[in-house]
Amino acid sequence: MTFDNPRRWFNFIGFFICAGLLSYAYYLQLHVGLEPCPLCIFQRIGVIIVGLLFLLAGIFSFRGRGARVWAVLLGLVALAGALTSSRHLWLQLNPSDMASCGPGLNYMVQMLPLFEVIKRVFIGTSDCGIIQWTFLGLSMPGWTLIWFVLLGGFGFWVNWRRLSPGEPVLEGA
Repeated sequence: MTFDNPRRWFNFIGFFICAGLLSYAYYLQLHVGLEPCPLCIFQRIGVIIVGLLFLLAGIFSFRGRGARVWAVLLGLVALAGALTSSRHLWLQLNPSDMASCGPGLNYMVQMLPLFEVIKRVFIGTSDCGIIQWTFLGLSMPGWTLIWFVLLGGFGFWVNWRRLSPGEPVLEGA
């Protein structure tokens, strides 16, 4: 694996940003005592997937059409994460829109079909409306939304554009 391709470096930077975000989330959970709600867990899964896509894009470092596939994948997963963060933020700002109480995520995963679990998580529970942490006036889902937009835009831009005049546009690797 050579590091002469700047796209590879940019993808690894995206991976390390995702790793840092996850490390901070686990620090808040394990050392500060902030328990994540089901929507927080879904957002973490989104960051994990975006991070893995950045890592794989950095390892394989395709050019042309192959790089554009990574761009689209990163953009789509980041968009899904941003939508999840937006829903969580909406529930925090409008707590009357969610269910007053509900079973935990572990119980739902064990007892319900996958699509029913997803539906119930997005309806939200009282846990999702509690703002436990803020920084500069934004709660955790607000910051996560910002990071999904930044990482998705960065990943799309890095992998979609041609890095050098000689780089093929339609070839795979």
